[in-house]
Amino acid sequence: MTHPNAKGTLAANAIPAVSVTYVQAGTSTKANTLGMRPMQERAYQKRGEQYLLIKSPPASGKSRALMFIALDKLENQGLKQAIVVVPEKSIGSSFHNEPLSQFGFYHDWQVEPRWNLCDAPGTDGGKVDAVKKFLDSDAKALVCTHATFRFAVDKFGIAALDDRLIAVDEFHHVSSNPDNRLGDQMRQLMARDKTHIVAMTGSYFRGDAEAVLHPEDEGRFDTVTYTYYEQLNGYQYLKQLDIGYYFYSGSYSDEIMQVLNPTEKTILHIPNVNSRESTKDKIREVEHIIEELGEWQGTDPDTGFQLVQTADGTVLKIADLVDDDPNKRDKVAAALKDPTHKHNRDHVDIIIALGMAKEGFDWIWCEHALTIGYRSSLTEIVQIIGRATRDAPGKTRARFTNLIAEPDAASEVVTEAVNDTLKAIAASLLMEQVLAPRFEFRPKRPDNEPTEGFDYGDNGYDAGGCNVGVNPDTGQIQIEIKGLAEPKSPEAERICREDLTELVTAFVQDKPTIERGLFDEEVVPEELTQVRMGKIIQEKFPDLEKEDQEAVRQHAIAALNLVQQGKQTMNEAGGTYTADSGEGEPTRNTALIDGVRQFALSVTELDMDLIDRINPFGEAYAILAKSMSEERLKQVAAVIAAKRINLSVEEARDLAKRGLRFKQEKGRAPSITATDPWEKRMAEGIAFLQRKVKEENDG
Repeated sequence: MTHPNAKGTLAANAIPAVSVTYVQAGTSTKANTLGMRPMQERAYQKRGEQYLLIKSPPASGKSRALMFIALDKLENQGLKQAIVVVPEKSIGSSFHNEPLSQFGFYHDWQVEPRWNLCDAPGTDGGKVDAVKKFLDSDAKALVCTHATFRFAVDKFGIAALDDRLIAVDEFHHVSSNPDNRLGDQMRQLMARDKTHIVAMTGSYFRGDAEAVLHPEDEGRFDTVTYTYYEQLNGYQYLKQLDIGYYFYSGSYSDEIMQVLNPTEKTILHIPNVNSRESTKDKIREVEHIIEELGEWQGTDPDTGFQLVQTADGTVLKIADLVDDDPNKRDKVAAALKDPTHKHNRDHVDIIIALGMAKEGFDWIWCEHALTIGYRSSLTEIVQIIGRATRDAPGKTRARFTNLIAEPDAASEVVTEAVNDTLKAIAASLLMEQVLAPRFEFRPKRPDNEPTEGFDYGDNGYDAGGCNVGVNPDTGQIQIEIKGLAEPKSPEAERICREDLTELVTAFVQDKPTIERGLFDEEVVPEELTQVRMGKIIQEKFPDLEKEDQEAVRQHAIAALNLVQQGKQTMNEAGGTYTADSGEGEPTRNTALIDGVRQFALSVTELDMDLIDRINPFGEAYAILAKSMSEERLKQVAAVIAAKRINLSVEEARDLAKRGLRFKQEKGRAPSITATDPWEKRMAEGIAFLQRKVKEENDG
């Protein structure tokens, strides 16, 4: 491994790919006179919408936001009943009775025990008749799993749900794929248009491979977005979140102590038995981890937790959720959910899991989410990180570590290993985007004026320069960019406001793009920022006018590259991750925002051409070079270079289209002898096509 250190301690030179420090304002956990936290209040303001999509991080209070909205729909909007649909039974507990009136609201949330089907014994199929009894009753609220709901709709039809609210928790389980029954049923409900739907998700990705909804269906939803930045910025205790990928060679179980710190509250996810990181013996893997931690002292008879004494005499309580023995695992799972220990930090120290302890798993004390092996689903990664981002007394820092096998050129699976490495980098870039403040870009014009609520720095708003303003309440950053194209249609405006992270997701997951951006020393950045991103936008939004496609492209690249430049500026300044002043009082640490502002002010003029000339993967490569040995890095580059192909006809066409735009703007065609590498590359694309046409004519 490239981070040698003593056993049982954190790697001394472990480099987080992302490190974000927050203000610690305490606002996201404060309630208003109705007992609503800021996210809940924002959602409640949209309670009159028939179709509402709530995008909000784990622990921001989505379940209670739904209670407020559902009660209003039942009391004031004429709906008969509310059905809450959750992906698995354990999440049903989030919708147990809540005495909301004690905190200022008008009504209490109540679900009769018989109508919380997540608590009832039996199979999903067997609970279908209970759904029918509920629909025929005067009861107001039902909670069931996605599966129970699907079976019930199949059996009783869409019309049985008329005049009711359907609330779907963890909505990213829905998909636009026709084979996804829940997604298909949502489309049928919207086509009939006689129900209200509230969709909630803690994931910012609408499915990694396929969309959750068709664009025309999604357009009917009103969206409430509460960002990770707002959520974490408003915490009382947690002030720093680190996200990193670290590499190991050999067996992970031999090197686990390089990144597993026994003094941190940790959820450790071991690899799937089918993955290359797995030893294929999951029970032995857990035993080995326990052996590495210390000396086994037996099992606690009440909780089923493993007791392990470390070298310093501390006895760790370890919850093993990997063992399939139902008697053992059910006992451990029940002990973890025991409400009497919810606020007891010392109840358990380390949780080892495989498929469990992800979505909806609530352990506020978790400081470290340690995952072995790459997880192909970005949604799953977000959910795992969400386990560590709860606010808890005394918890000032949290981190997510992805431990990945180093690619070995001598290995048969080197290509797979290289792919995993690239995906891990993509995931960290993506999380960076998710954790950053929201951007509002506007073209620089002489008649621009400062926007109320934004702080433009010590010197205030400069009418002659490109300004960077920050809204301290929302963390939103407003940046003026010369030459920025503005979206014209309402749909393009919506994409620029809501969907930039979706586009960055598609871009950084595009294999040829990330391969060239990281390892092709001759790549011209515009080939990535203009051609590749332009192509992604054309494919995702083919119905947009060309001008709107270009405006969306510019906004997406600006969002990605400004975060990268902000991080680089911050790192070059030595990093500003210190979260305490000399007096020990928390300071307003806005390192990333400061970095973005410093970059914007350090250039002569912040314009779109400059932003397009930045390689979006430059800073990611710098981090990779620190976390992987030089020899291994060269091997990875060689593997990627070996399969690189010359210019394709399709790429040449894309370059020629950009060349046409260049000609319209400059009044001349791009020159093959130009010193500017982007102009030269466009000319090469045009020349390539001309040769092809000539060859075909001659042939």
